Amino acid sequence: MTLSPIFQGPSRLSRSLYMITTLFFFSFLALVTSLATEPQIPLGEPLPAAQESLQSQDDVLEEVKLGNGIATDKGSKSWQTPAQTLRDLFDALNVMQDSYFCLWLGTWPTSIDWTAAVLATHVGATLSSFTSTYGLDIANAKQPHEVSFGALENTVNYFFSHLNTFYFGENAFSLRNQAYDDMLWVVLDWLENIKFQNLHSDLHYSNSNDSFGSAWHGTQFSESAAHRARIFYELASMGWDKTLCGGGMVWNPSLEPYKNAITNELYISASIAMYLYFPGDPIDVPFMATAQSPLPHDPNHLVAAVDGYSWLKNSHMTGLYGLYADGFHIRGWRSESDPGTRKCDQLNKMVYSYNQGVILSGLRGLWLATSSHEYLQDGHELIHRVLRATGWPKTWSNTWAGLGRGGILEDSCDSHASCSQDGQTFKGIFFHHLTEFCRPLRIQEERFLAGQIKRPLAGEEEWEEVYSTHLKRCRAYGPWIEHNARAALITRDDDGKFGMWWGLPFLSVLQADEIVNSSTIPAGAEDYRNGDLGTSPASLTAGVPRDFNDRGRGRTVETQSGGVAVLRALFQWQTSDALS
Repeated sequence: MTLSPIFQGPSRLSRSLYMITTLFFFSFLALVTSLATEPQIPLGEPLPAAQESLQSQDDVLEEVKLGNGIATDKGSKSWQTPAQTLRDLFDALNVMQDSYFCLWLGTWPTSIDWTAAVLATHVGATLSSFTSTYGLDIANAKQPHEVSFGALENTVNYFFSHLNTFYFGENAFSLRNQAYDDMLWVVLDWLENIKFQNLHSDLHYSNSNDSFGSAWHGTQFSESAAHRARIFYELASMGWDKTLCGGGMVWNPSLEPYKNAITNELYISASIAMYLYFPGDPIDVPFMATAQSPLPHDPNHLVAAVDGYSWLKNSHMTGLYGLYADGFHIRGWRSESDPGTRKCDQLNKMVYSYNQGVILSGLRGLWLATSSHEYLQDGHELIHRVLRATGWPKTWSNTWAGLGRGGILEDSCDSHASCSQDGQTFKGIFFHHLTEFCRPLRIQEERFLAGQIKRPLAGEEEWEEVYSTHLKRCRAYGPWIEHNARAALITRDDDGKFGMWWGLPFLSVLQADEIVNSSTIPAGAEDYRNGDLGTSPASLTAGVPRDFNDRGRGRTVETQSGGVAVLRALFQWQTSDALS
């Protein structure tokens, strides 16, 4: 693997400045390497400790009365230290950027418009994970370490510069004419960027209000990021339609009406994120869609999120095991003048992992904004359904469970190697939003809450107790996340690139041929997202150890982003006092 530009000394820098910069970065690398004292264990049969944690989680699922009970975990020894997870996470991100990002183009050339927005979201979120854990000795009971802040800052600035160039490399003009879900990925991308800017500045530049303007320099990009988020949010909001189905977002204005899960979930999550994190937008070009300059905490954004989730929840857009199906057609629709039944009455029951994830960050945001614990309750119920649909806690099972087997999250296209570029992005999206759902509060959110009037909800627990209960329930997902991270890590090739099918490593090579075609889609479902790209195992070289993740599209920037997302989830669970 070639070295990233961060390892190369620009000729115009003085030797001393170059040496200082380089030493800063390598001190950060030395930290995470030196702390990683436990070797990575090859993935095979579940370890005794893993078996113990699986039983513990089995008990948890039995104890949890969905929507009412508290998820408690009995604890178990992790198979990997937080230090090694940090090392793996950094490597995964570095490979994604070093191997796939082109600085002079300002984008990932092999991505497509919407997956590029998702990739940028992963980068921003991972930088938030890095900066929020600085100052913690992740090997020794979370005591402060002595690594130079310059090492962190050099690393953060290196990857943040990629996001800055992506602002100009993003295909923003074309995206304005694409489907509404494509636009909403852009909104979440730039709001994630703003969230990182605020977090890094809050944590490490505390005197941001003094006369010298000592906020982190990266916050100067906040207006640009906010402007793009605002433009695309207002464009996408045009997809909200009450003439059919009584509400809901239309997927694509150029096609027959299709009210699908992902567009509606994105609209909900983007709306509440605009309410919570949008800082306002003073820029009036290329156009100002509203009469007055958009301001933070616009109640219209909150109303949109509340109404959007109310419609989605009451639409019954669920199929297999209570998971979100792909979406609704309108029976008999031919044109606007001949709209058929006008009802969402033809459900495509296809199940995708990302349709179970995006709504989770929206539910957390709705709870923050309203203090209504029902949103958290709905999120936990959905997560439990996902875990069961992966076969958890039966890690020994090869039987397809709906969204995986043996406790490993899979989309049905994974084992077939038929995943499209879209499909290769799905699992990473799920883990990103699961991580957001269970993320502890940040300084910016605490400031927001301090300005709200928090009263105990009638007949319910105090706000703080609801929050504590939420985190306890989140803690119980740790063993499952670790199980998936472990599986994903073993798919890496010699260049550190992650594969698509995480479930294979838990199975013997001899069994693999038998299960490739065992993953099925629900009866009557139609897979719009993936094609017949698969390569049958028999066509690979017989008698030679085979890499099933080289079939189909193989390893791509999208599969790499999945590795980044699941490792970031594991890192959050390992380093947060509330989750570990």
